[in-house]
Amino acid sequence: MISVKHLSKTYRNPDGSSLTVLKDINCEIQPGEVISIIGPSGTGKSTFLRALNLLDPPTSGEILYNGENILAKGYPVHKLRQKMGMVFQNFNLFEHMTVLENIMYAPVKILGVSLAEAREEAVSLLRKVGLAEKAEVYPSSLSGGQKQRVAIARCLAMNPEVILFDEPTSALDPTMVGEVLSVMRQLARDGMTMLIVTHEMKFARDVSSRIFFMYDGYIHEDGTPQQLFENPKRSATKEFTQRIRRAVFEVGDDFDFPGMFTTMTRFCIKNNISQYCERVEKISKLMLTDIMAAYRPMTVRLNYKEIADEASLDFMVEGLDHSPLDSTSKEKIHPLCREIIEEPTSRGFRVKILL
Repeated sequence: MISVKHLSKTYRNPDGSSLTVLKDINCEIQPGEVISIIGPSGTGKSTFLRALNLLDPPTSGEILYNGENILAKGYPVHKLRQKMGMVFQNFNLFEHMTVLENIMYAPVKILGVSLAEAREEAVSLLRKVGLAEKAEVYPSSLSGGQKQRVAIARCLAMNPEVILFDEPTSALDPTMVGEVLSVMRQLARDGMTMLIVTHEMKFARDVSSRIFFMYDGYIHEDGTPQQLFENPKRSATKEFTQRIRRAVFEVGDDFDFPGMFTTMTRFCIKNNISQYCERVEKISKLMLTDIMAAYRPMTVRLNYKEIADEASLDFMVEGLDHSPLDSTSKEKIHPLCREIIEEPTSRGFRVKILL
C-alpha cells in the first residue's frame, strides 16, 4: 500500500544552519497492518507521519501510495488526504459546530455527500465511538477523551484507507487514555490500516502487527512486538522498551508521609495504574509505621514496568543482613499483594512487594 524509499527531511534555519530530522527512511506498509512508531522524543516520529501525507513535505526520497509517486509534480494531494486520514494530538474540532456537524462537514463539502446521508453516517460513527448521546452538543462541553473520539469519528467519515495517529493520547488526562485506546483497538480488529505514533508501550505491544523503533532520525529497528520487546537486536531499542518508571523516597524519622502518599497517588494516575492507589498507600503505611518502623532510614521505591504491566513497592535498608519480616508481618501484607520477595543486596536488604 505504501512504499517509502530513502526519505529525508531537513529544516533550513534563517541563520543558514540546518537540522536533518529524517535520515534515509525506508519501509513497506501492507494493507491491514497496524504499525506503532515508538522511540525517544525528538527522533522524527511525528515528522515521519506528517511527511507521509505531505503536511510536512520531505526534502528528498520517494513515497509510493498504491503504486503512485505522491511526490511527483502535479499529484492531487487533496485526494491523497481523503484516503490517508490523520488524527492529531489536540483534536482540532470546530468549536462553533456541534459534534454532529463536525463529523458531517468534510463528507458534505469535499465528497459531495447529501446532508441526509452524511447525518446518518455521522450518527452511526458516533455510536461506534460510544458518543451517540453527544451528537447535538458543542466540543467545549466534552472531556479530552470524548473530543479525541469525535476526532476519530470525523476522520472515519471520509472512509479513509489509512489512518495516521500522531500521539492521540498525549494531550489527555491519564484517566481518559483508556477510552481512546479502546476505540483504536476496535479499528485494529476491523482491519483498518493504521500508523500510530505513541508512548503507550503496552498498547503498542498489544495492538500492533509491527513496530518501528525510531532513533536519531532513522527507523532503528523494525519487527513484530514480540521481537522488539522480548529480543531486540539493538541496545538502544532494549534500553527504551525495558524502561522502568519510578518514584523514589528517602524515608527518615521526620519524613513528610502525607506528601509521599500524594506523590504516589499522582504517580499511579500519571502512569494509568490508578487501580493501585489504595493498595500502595495501605502497604506503605503498614510497612513504614508498623512493620519496618524500627528500620528507618530506608529507601522506598514505587516502580512500574509498562511492558510487563507490573507495579511494585521496594523497601531497601542499607547495612541490613536479614529480612525484617516475620510470619505475622507477612500475614498482614499478603492480602494486599501478589507476591513478597525478600532479597539481600550488595548494600543491604530489600523487600519487594508485587502489587
